Amino acid sequence: MTKTAHDVGFEDPEEEFKPLTAEEAQRLREKSPSVSPWRVISGQVVAGLLVALATWGLTGRQNLGWSAGYGALSVVIPAAVFARGLTGRLSSLNPATAMVGFFVWEMVKMALTLAMLLAAPKLITALSWPAMLVGLAVAMQAYWMALMFAPKRKKRENE
Repeated sequence: MTKTAHDVGFEDPEEEFKPLTAEEAQRLREKSPSVSPWRVISGQVVAGLLVALATWGLTGRQNLGWSAGYGALSVVIPAAVFARGLTGRLSSLNPATAMVGFFVWEMVKMALTLAMLLAAPKLITALSWPAMLVGLAVAMQAYWMALMFAPKRKKRENE
């Protein structure tokens, strides 16, 4: 005996799908505001600056501060290029263009990050790879801070 998806407790996704009305979509946007990519990038800049200054200040070695700062820059600059590409007019023409644009700009971001990391030994005197990787990791994780300090969801009177 063959069991169907309904027999094992799965509902047909076509049965449950109901498009939102304009009012429902607006309420959903108000309830869960999105975080601007520029807010995230600003957080990455601040985090990168702090880790570079802390590294330099705690060790007293300028090259470690520059290495950590460069690591953060290898996240910030590609992220800014990615965000700029995604917020352009061409990327929002239709859903298919937006999807292709996302993948293209993600590839550009990865290639730029890799190029910056490969160029690091030529650009930073006495490069410290561990310090650079710490700066990179801190900047990559800064988006969590942007989410924590994102605009809070609005309470509606009838909730």
